[in-house]
Amino acid sequence: MWGLLLVVAATASLGAACTPSVTTVSGTYAPVTVCSGALIFSDDFDEFDLEKWQHENTLAGGGNWEFQYYSNNRTNSFAHSGTLFIRPSLTADQFGQAFMTSSTLNIEGGAPADRCTNPQWWGCERTGTPTNILNPIKSARVRTVESFSFRYGRLEVRAKMPAGDWLWPAIWLMPAHNVYGTWPSSGEIDLVESRGNRNMFSNGVHIGTQEAGSTLHYGPFPELNGWERAHWIRRNGNGYDRAFHRYQLEWTPDFLRFSIDDVELGRITPGNGGFWQHGGFNNHPGLLNPWRYGSKMAPFDQKFYIIMNLAVGGTNGFFPDGVTNPFPKPWWNGSPTAATDFWNAQAAWLPTWNLNVNDGQDASLQVDYVRVWAL
Repeated sequence: MWGLLLVVAATASLGAACTPSVTTVSGTYAPVTVCSGALIFSDDFDEFDLEKWQHENTLAGGGNWEFQYYSNNRTNSFAHSGTLFIRPSLTADQFGQAFMTSSTLNIEGGAPADRCTNPQWWGCERTGTPTNILNPIKSARVRTVESFSFRYGRLEVRAKMPAGDWLWPAIWLMPAHNVYGTWPSSGEIDLVESRGNRNMFSNGVHIGTQEAGSTLHYGPFPELNGWERAHWIRRNGNGYDRAFHRYQLEWTPDFLRFSIDDVELGRITPGNGGFWQHGGFNNHPGLLNPWRYGSKMAPFDQKFYIIMNLAVGGTNGFFPDGVTNPFPKPWWNGSPTAATDFWNAQAAWLPTWNLNVNDGQDASLQVDYVRVWAL
């Protein structure tokens, strides 16, 4: 009798210890039970766990004609002393200068981990020519697409941004299943983006290492994206490359809030009209709302996975034309030979990366930890 009572009491105690959460999860590293306030995903990078982090393998340039080639290589992604480093290198260091302008690079491998992950924009095979060289930079983009996705919760990433001209670090989230359609209909959550230029100004404002931003992308199709109504920046005169900072997202069924070091950067609390009204899309007659059967948080009411990467350059305007930099921007965003123009100016930008000093840590996106808690 007493034994039965003890079992019942223990069971009741365990049940009381776990308050169910509105947070939902999936993936190979997702917990079976989600308790309110519990740590549900974490990595302190004592080792580089490739079961948690899957590499992109593509030449696609992120849809922005960025200049990097993403692959799984310990030159570009590695853990050391409890920190993950995402480090740029020169593609020519592996293949040689002549290869860049005269050869075909096919990155489709036979092993599952070596498959090309994005065939768009000639992402699996490209041929270099003297006017259109192969992607001149190698880098890494890692994601939890197989291991962990979540809907609602608190995300914190302690990281140090890289320094070096035209480097573009990003820590962000993408939808696991595109429930509302292809980008940007199913949304994108940019926890932090920055630029590596130490002394770049646009209209007198420092927009390099002293600026960090958070953004939401959402809309019925790429040409109609409401990001400008969900974009916040914060400037730090010391530069985000000088020290680690905590980049934070609180994501609930009522709002999304971005913070840096516990200081709120921006938030969105949509009304009954949801993001359709917030983005002003209701002012476009004839458009059908892709989120009409979702909650007011749609498209941000579905599960997202985590991405961390270091891009370089690109022609989408993230690096505006006409900026002031100690060495002028070597390409313009409408150029059909932007990557070649960038590569030909390497004498100007490569020394700013300090790749030969301290294993290139200055130019690396450094991540101390990633943590996700349930609401």
